[in-house]
Amino acid sequence: MRVPPTKVVKKPVKRVVKPVVKKVAKAKSPTRKPSRARCAKVDPARVSRILDGLDALYPEATCELVHGNPFELLISTILSAQTTDKTVNGVTPGLFARYPDAASLAAADLADVEKRIVRTGFFRNKARNIVGAARVLAKEFDGVVPRTLEELITLPGVARKTANVVLGTAYGIPSGVVVDTHIARLSARLGLSHETDPVKIEEDLQKVIPVEKWIQFGHQLIWHGRRVCDAKKPRCAECRLAPDCPAAFVKA
Repeated sequence: MRVPPTKVVKKPVKRVVKPVVKKVAKAKSPTRKPSRARCAKVDPARVSRILDGLDALYPEATCELVHGNPFELLISTILSAQTTDKTVNGVTPGLFARYPDAASLAAADLADVEKRIVRTGFFRNKARNIVGAARVLAKEFDGVVPRTLEELITLPGVARKTANVVLGTAYGIPSGVVVDTHIARLSARLGLSHETDPVKIEEDLQKVIPVEKWIQFGHQLIWHGRRVCDAKKPRCAECRLAPDCPAAFVKA
């Protein structure tokens, strides 16, 4: 006699739903950072001694880009980005012999300009900038380099640093303080600014350096950075500014 198969009845499995527990982030205890205003505060007497020292060391300091007029200075300064003045001075005589003014450079063949400035690095971008700047000069300013920062920074390749160089060196207008790599480095070492952004460094320097010193101070600090306060091996033992420099003889 055959016994019919027993049917296995599966009981439904109850799913246990675990309650969702939200993790509550622990409140972090507030950490106080020293205020920039407090960090950037400097002793006016110390600044005065630094300025006197720079005057004694570099009374004739000036821009080391060789130029004969504001147009040549403008183009040279654009070309000087991320290279040395010596390199720029090596290419500009040939460049200006071929393109002596804004009108001629505005009409230049870009490939020819690139070939003439290739040694300065980033030559394609720089060629576009100087030709573009020349075109704006020719079209908007009758080929004359403007005398205001607001107008200068409308030119391709021109930011505050370049505008300050041109206005200060070519026209004697203290529109601001030039901040290049040397000035940024020395401003930190001398305790004149604790910022890293060039615009903020300039703001700090404008607060502690008298307006009538802005132009010359920039030239002098660049000279000091090239001649004494080297980026890797500053020669503190022979530096006249060492007594007033918080970073003197301090290893990086």
